[in-house]
Amino acid sequence: MLFSDIIRYYSSSSVKDRIIAAAKQREVVARFNEKIGARPDTLNYPADIAELVKKGATSFHASLERWSNPMNLATAAAKRDLDALRIGWDFIIDIDTKHVDYAKICAKLLCEALEFHSVNNYSVKFSGGTGFHIGIPFESFPHEINGSPTALQFPDGARMIAAYLKQMIRPTLVDKILEFEEIKQICKRTGKQFKELVTEGEFDPYKVLEIDTIAISSRHLMRMPYVFNEKTWRVSLPVRKKDLESFKPEMADAKNITTELGYLDKFKDNEARQLFIEAFDWNMKVQLEKENDEIKKEFELPKEAIPVEFFPPCIKNIYKGMEEGRKRALFILINFLRSCGWNSESIKAEVHKWNLKNPKPLSENYVTGQLSWHARLKDRYLPPACTNANFYKDIGICTPDTFCANIKNPVVYPFRRMKAAKKNNLKP
Repeated sequence: MLFSDIIRYYSSSSVKDRIIAAAKQREVVARFNEKIGARPDTLNYPADIAELVKKGATSFHASLERWSNPMNLATAAAKRDLDALRIGWDFIIDIDTKHVDYAKICAKLLCEALEFHSVNNYSVKFSGGTGFHIGIPFESFPHEINGSPTALQFPDGARMIAAYLKQMIRPTLVDKILEFEEIKQICKRTGKQFKELVTEGEFDPYKVLEIDTIAISSRHLMRMPYVFNEKTWRVSLPVRKKDLESFKPEMADAKNITTELGYLDKFKDNEARQLFIEAFDWNMKVQLEKENDEIKKEFELPKEAIPVEFFPPCIKNIYKGMEEGRKRALFILINFLRSCGWNSESIKAEVHKWNLKNPKPLSENYVTGQLSWHARLKDRYLPPACTNANFYKDIGICTPDTFCANIKNPVVYPFRRMKAAKKNNLKP
């Protein structure tokens, strides 16, 4: 593209206004064709855009994270420094593929998945290449999840949501792509052999597109709305969900651009709360299943309840009552007792007794609901692994003794203690 055409495009006041609106509270870095500008940097005024474009800037990229002062990132070397500066983060999911037709199908399904979770104030943006970016503004999320500020749950929280949505739409994505064209055509379009497109005998949609979760990382930058994509010289253009099916990349040519749509500019407080909770619960289940498979190789679940005196320090610390982290402690306690052979009635009595020790007990409805939910589960799930700081160190119950060495899960502790006691004829 001619330099004069780039200047002419960015001279539009409506384009500059949209870019500045999207730059608020973000680190923004200019790109000069293949070269990335100095970091950190910001965009504060339309004149800043004009000045950078005159120097050769071709596009602008902004952080997913919101910062109290983006320029202070220059001295933020440690995670704690980044956490202190971060005031929020937008959830943006990147559909990465060389095939825009597949990206359109995936984008529409992701929009429907968000709507299923009652999230209606989301944004869709064409990347300017062959993919789409779908985003939810930070204001739509609750201020706190599981007792921890949501602003601090980046990138893990965003990755959980992306992974959850990815697995949620997978079956329908398979059907929709195969409805769009047969597997032979997919092979021809992608240049891949059939065996490269299947997983366990079934067409795998993520062999032809990717929902990128690795790119969700601290200080990661995404192409801003209404800026050029240097590979195609098309504009990264916000679009409506209803226009996805009819969308064609040439609609994002600079000569066709209108700036009627904003990006991440609409929200409803707490609208994405249920989505976050569902994603958190799904991720926890996945992790527990992995841990179950690994830990269960070491022991069989007991037929009789293991006495309290054999419990590890973290569980005994929970028993003392909790100032903070009561919900996480309840989750640990229920799964631990189930794994130690306690029946539903015994667990119920023990949990209610424990809750009374808390300076501020959990509500009766919440405790009863958690007990009922776990009681309905056919399988017994282990408590989270010892390495899961969110469940142990963060709530102040991880005080290991010498017996804790090389133990991956608290439930292993009583089995080893009982085995050692039996071997040495010792009391716990």
